[in-house]
Amino acid sequence: MIAGESGWCLRANRWGGASRWRGYFARVSRLGDGVFWYALMGALVLLDGRDGLAASAHMAATGAVALLLYRALKRRTRRPRPFVQDARIRAWVAPLDEFSFPSGHTLHAVAFSLVAIAHYPPLAALLVPFTASVAASRVVLGLHYPSDVLAASAIGGALAALSLWLVPGVSLFG
Repeated sequence: MIAGESGWCLRANRWGGASRWRGYFARVSRLGDGVFWYALMGALVLLDGRDGLAASAHMAATGAVALLLYRALKRRTRRPRPFVQDARIRAWVAPLDEFSFPSGHTLHAVAFSLVAIAHYPPLAALLVPFTASVAASRVVLGLHYPSDVLAASAIGGALAALSLWLVPGVSLFG
């Protein structure tokens, strides 16, 4: 599977060779480290009081479970990063850990976004493009294979769905 994805990684990674794209994806990736999500949670509390606190607590709890799951999967799969497997692929930023599967940035971005959008649907206009950019950044920056990002999206979506199912009165669909 890695051999089949190296071509996709290499093509995406070439975007990182252009300084304007590298800068954009590096900034998005850095924000996806947590800064953006913590700022969003704080803003929700400041702007919407108790309801914002409830939404932020929901996001934080989902994020904590996502972190535990992400770490367990990383330890278990131990999939090398693309730039380690293929010398033609360059890591445009330093990775936060050694292994690539799944993309923690993507897993958290999807989970946080879906929970936030369930509480505040108008946030979709901001969160959907940001989450897509975070996911793309991981491949462009040479840190993940497309399957790492796709699997992380599915895992983050499933985790958010479970989280939303467990919290009465909050739903993406009305």
